[in-house]
Amino acid sequence: MRTTLSTLKSMHQSGEKIACLTAYDASFAHWLDQAGVDMILVGDSLGMVVQGHATTLPVTLDEMVYHAQMVQRGNQRAWCIADLPFMSDSSVEKALEAATRLMKEGGANMVKLEGGERVLNIVAQLSSLGIPVCGHLGLLPQSVEKKGYKVVGRDRSSAEKLLKEALALQAHGVDMLVLECVPSALAQTVTEALSIPVIGIGAGSGTSGQVLVLHDILGLTVGKSPMFAKNFLEDTDSIQKAITAYVHEVKAGYFPASNHEISL
Repeated sequence: MRTTLSTLKSMHQSGEKIACLTAYDASFAHWLDQAGVDMILVGDSLGMVVQGHATTLPVTLDEMVYHAQMVQRGNQRAWCIADLPFMSDSSVEKALEAATRLMKEGGANMVKLEGGERVLNIVAQLSSLGIPVCGHLGLLPQSVEKKGYKVVGRDRSSAEKLLKEALALQAHGVDMLVLECVPSALAQTVTEALSIPVIGIGAGSGTSGQVLVLHDILGLTVGKSPMFAKNFLEDTDSIQKAITAYVHEVKAGYFPASNHEISL
């Protein structure tokens, strides 16, 4: 049975953990789907792990549509989220065009965009047109040239701002929220304050679910692996078993363990 937004919201309400991984092509999408992943994220992280760029910024909308198409050819059941690439949400009009293409041409079920107050009007417009939207707070990969790669929310003022923005995003229509590189205590506070699923990446175990970059769980990271990631291929003898192990550990609450969490 195909996973729907209602399915994911019911999982959040019942406390069942949601497992998500990135994918960028049909083959890996197939194996993620077979392993029981609830959601597949066609992330603009493809710019780094597939294209070899230093950041996600060079990824184009055409490329995101192309990779979403490939993923959806291999995916039969999982909910598919596609990132709005850098500057495709610089205005309501651009965001509407990008979201339309990702869903009509790419076949995505939901679009994801980064930021808080800046995107509230865009979120409201997308939501009013029936487009499922996922927000993204904390470390924002599309803003690394300005803000760098660092944990967000360790001091009181930034933590209060993040919670305020999360509540505002929900009020304006986001159906889901990703928190990246946020202290575990803050991520749990945000999750408990919202009625929508909150998916963590480097945000501890108190969220509704987890997402990781596929290459990180398979030990294929070029350079230093993120401190919050885990190589699931180390203890298995196949890629398929590694993906299944990730899903099992997320569902059972074993991942992330304390050594993968960020403290205040």
